[in-house]
Amino acid sequence: MSRHKFLASFSHALAGIVYAFISERNMRIHGLAAIIVVSMGCILHLQRLEWGLLFLTIFMVLVAETINTAVEINIDLITEDYHPLARLAKNLAAGAVLLTAINALIMAIIIFGPYFLP
Repeated sequence: MSRHKFLASFSHALAGIVYAFISERNMRIHGLAAIIVVSMGCILHLQRLEWGLLFLTIFMVLVAETINTAVEINIDLITEDYHPLARLAKNLAAGAVLLTAINALIMAIIIFGPYFLP
């Protein structure tokens, strides 16, 4: 892959991430939550493994939300009419985000719990 193609691919990917943050309220909520937990991690001086788990969890949620946005856009592009399979696809993508968000909550309890509980 030439350097120009690589930079173009990187630019397109970055544009997709920016679009998700600009257009999707839930992406901004996840981003704000990420800023809050990273700030808490700095205050509590997390260990290296805790940081790794924290960032893995944060990025899982952001990736799931980005894929959910892509699924929704593709379905809206294909049909404007109601179709039960279109609804199911959107619900499944949203369910994936919900699962990663639940995982993030569990990870927050595991990582931050010992710092707050005796």
